[in-house]
Amino acid sequence: MSKRALKEYLKNLSKTDLETQILDLYQRFPMVKTYYDFVFNPKEEKLVQEAKAKISNEYFPLKRRRPKARRSVAQKYIKHFKTLGMEAFLIADVMCYNLEVAHTFATEKNVPDAFYKSMLNSFTEMIQHISQNQLLPDFKDRILKIHRTVEEQQWLYEDDFHKAMDILD
Repeated sequence: MSKRALKEYLKNLSKTDLETQILDLYQRFPMVKTYYDFVFNPKEEKLVQEAKAKISNEYFPLKRRRPKARRSVAQKYIKHFKTLGMEAFLIADVMCYNLEVAHTFATEKNVPDAFYKSMLNSFTEMIQHISQNQLLPDFKDRILKIHRTVEEQQWLYEDDFHKAMDILD
């Protein structure tokens, strides 16, 4: 069904029928429930803290012995937050946090080359998000610190990290 056809269909429904359909969607589909729960009671800070805890646990697990160090965990949260329409500042905070935890992990563990490539992708996405949402004044210090740490730890793809910084100029 096209968006246009949906609009036409909804226009012809009575208010009671529309309410019934929305309640049915709310009960049937967890994503609809999640969306409405967020819209009416955002609790953004709580969601951000949960995401940070999960990201940290990915690199420094509390219950298992070996870290999984998957970038996808952070990306899943970031994508979810964007879908919910969360404030861009909070999304950027989670993006920075992911790279900061990765730095700590890289100093303590021997990481494969793919880890650095993955973190380069995260760094580039973070720079783009911050630039597009005009958040540079709020995050410039953290970005510079992340970049400086990449140089100090001599990460692979260091030149590409430097090129990603050119977006900010």
